[in-house]
Amino acid sequence: MAFKKVTVTPMPDTAPAKVDHFPGEISSLVSEKPARPAPSRRSFTLAADARRAIPAAAQVGVWEAPDGWMLRRFDWPAERPRGRFLFQAGRGDSFEKYLETIAHLHLAGWSVTSLDWRGQGGSGRLSPDPYVGHVTDFGVYDADLAAFWQQWRSEDDGSRPAAILGHSMGGLLVMRALAAGTIDPAAAILVAPMLGLRSPLGAEMSGRIARYMARRLPMRAAWRQNERPGPVASRQRLLTHDIERYRDERWWHDASPGLQLGPPSWSWLSQAFDGCAALARDRRVEAIAVPVLMLVADADRLVDPRAAARVAPRLPNASLLRFGPESAHEILRESDDVRDRALSAMDAFLDDAVPA
Repeated sequence: MAFKKVTVTPMPDTAPAKVDHFPGEISSLVSEKPARPAPSRRSFTLAADARRAIPAAAQVGVWEAPDGWMLRRFDWPAERPRGRFLFQAGRGDSFEKYLETIAHLHLAGWSVTSLDWRGQGGSGRLSPDPYVGHVTDFGVYDADLAAFWQQWRSEDDGSRPAAILGHSMGGLLVMRALAAGTIDPAAAILVAPMLGLRSPLGAEMSGRIARYMARRLPMRAAWRQNERPGPVASRQRLLTHDIERYRDERWWHDASPGLQLGPPSWSWLSQAFDGCAALARDRRVEAIAVPVLMLVADADRLVDPRAAARVAPRLPNASLLRFGPESAHEILRESDDVRDRALSAMDAFLDDAVPA
């Protein structure tokens, strides 16, 4: 499938971000057509004290899954909404980490909801050890997302469009749901999507090891700490160059210790490798008609950006925005120059795909 590559003009003193455009390209991101002016949304940065507080107009409650499991949900309705937006974070995350980006979306007119994935954040644990991120089957996540989407869409009259964002593991789960047809958003954004995992041994060998260990010690932590094997001091560099935004997570964990999650179990890791491999083979990807924007960090050391670059051309209506060494895994919690470019791309994409 042919596609053309366009380089976005870099901001001063920053490395260029690269954009791959595929069929159904987003014309507002390329030089042939100027982007819509949106000065009030060009940059939206919250001070640390605002990033560490639940907005007064927001609500934190629970959603009961069909099997009775309680998952924590966050809702921030807009006064005059242009639509509804479901923000799904990654493994080990809770919605608090992304309040700054959620505020940006809310300012743009979206009524924003976020659901903590089962087994993490405020949605309970699936392991006797509350510090281990465990799941026996990613199908549990799939079922939760499908059921929540249907109920969430039924909560209004359905006249307003809905969009979804998935970060990291959330990106993989959103892609699986799009391929299966269990969600029907007007637009989807995948940020550092976990469509492949970084591993020094390679995905095939690492997957075999994970499956072997999952059969014997499924709930055992795959490593002692951190997001991947290695010293905990390196965790910040794996996630973001912005130290203050990195400290936000620690602040929330100190304020609510029950939110904190440590390394994944062998079962989770096995499911992650298998899920990424299955999506790479899934021919339903070519039938996804939903407009998709992918934001990818080429220097990501947690997920494999090459996997996203392989999946994107298979989508009928997708664009891929790539960042260089200036961005680590958490693009939306990066330094202002990276984050502003990502938010500008998201704004332009949503304005094209879901006109206000």
